[in-house]
Amino acid sequence: MPEAVEMLREDHKKVKGLFEEFEKAEEDDEKQRIVRTTLNELTIHAALEEEIFYPAVRELIEDDDQMDEALEEHHVAKLIIAELQDMKPGDEHFDAKFKVLAESVKHHIEEEESEILPKAEEMELDQEALGEEMAERKTELQAEGGGKRKGAARTATQDRGESKTKAAAKKSGNRSKYQKSA
Repeated sequence: MPEAVEMLREDHKKVKGLFEEFEKAEEDDEKQRIVRTTLNELTIHAALEEEIFYPAVRELIEDDDQMDEALEEHHVAKLIIAELQDMKPGDEHFDAKFKVLAESVKHHIEEEESEILPKAEEMELDQEALGEEMAERKTELQAEGGGKRKGAARTATQDRGESKTKAAAKKSGNRSKYQKSA
């Protein structure tokens, strides 16, 4: 079973590969396949981070602003994803919209891999337990067709509200279920 951070890095690599495939694609049916696969991967990945990984990290990290920014970047990506789901190759701005999504996601990945993931690796998190829960959830989301389950796509506003509750728990000394024992 992969550890949580390793799992996220694998997802990042896969999505970046799909972005590269799109750049080389010439046929509309090939572009359509790549875009649908990418949107599905991104939707599942965002759900895993928002439902499981980010809350666990937020409980231990000393930077709510950084976590809020990551959630806002997800929110922007979700807006573009929603527009692309209603489009097809040949539609006006289809290629441009996908390229903007790619640039936004690549920026997000760079920040996550250079800032959030290294911090998560240094924390007292049980990476294996977190990875196991994420793997189980990923399997569920894949079976459901990419996180289209009611309530699976959380908004940054919902998570910000929860972060205040978790911050209060953090200050009161409650331990995360993923925090390693001392």
